[in-house]
Amino acid sequence: MEISATVKNSPSNHEVVVRTNAASQSLPIPPKPAGRGSAVNGGEFLMLALATCYCNDLYREAERLQIPLESVEVEASAEFPGVGLAAKNIRYRARVISPASEAQIAELLRQTDAVAEVHNTVRAGLPVELITP
Repeated sequence: MEISATVKNSPSNHEVVVRTNAASQSLPIPPKPAGRGSAVNGGEFLMLALATCYCNDLYREAERLQIPLESVEVEASAEFPGVGLAAKNIRYRARVISPASEAQIAELLRQTDAVAEVHNTVRAGLPVELITP
């Protein structure tokens, strides 16, 4: 599976497209008020990626484990100490509403944490390569 995101920005246009394999979709992300860049910053998107990944994976793993879920809420946060510095204190929490037992929910949260792909990517500390023309 290949996943990509593209941002095209000019003073008169701001376009955000995400793609998984051949399926692409536009996201309605507004530009900054001055028109230069996104109104949502990369750190916010990184936290959204963590929260979205865990939310989606909770439903996937709950289905695998046959645990019914009524609702899921995931919040991810981090501290960004300054320009050019990596995030610190990345953490997240999840709230699951389910008729399942507390022990089943705890196991679901643990197993999902172990297989959450975005989380495991961040934890691996992989290099990011700039490709120049």
